[in-house]
Amino acid sequence: QVQLVESGGGLVQPGGSLRLSCSASGSIFSFFAMAWYRQAPGKQRELVAGITKGGSIDYADSVKGRVTISRDNAKNTVYLQMSSLIPEDTAVYYCNGRPNDVGWRFLYGYWGQGTQVTVSS
Repeated sequence: QVQLVESGGGLVQPGGSLRLSCSASGSIFSFFAMAWYRQAPGKQRELVAGITKGGSIDYADSVKGRVTISRDNAKNTVYLQMSSLIPEDTAVYYCNGRPNDVGWRFLYGYWGQGTQVTVSS
């Protein structure tokens, strides 16, 4: 069983930056993919960014050019570097581990407890 723990959320002003981290208790090396999703109040959980074991990366259109996902298999950690943050980025951000090749539109796999990101002046 893999447990995922997010950290790095908080309150940031518009235009600011944050780096989220996701530490896994077990090995994520064999997972097909890791991803970050977010859920704003009253909205559905949505993909922010995903990275496969082979290094393929997908970003939501709303964050392209502003976020970077990366993974360090040796440290069992996944990162989400976010910059030029806007109020619309306010949400709970969830780390997601996907053992198999399942499309991003499916809420599948292991999930962390989430970390709150609030963008406000």
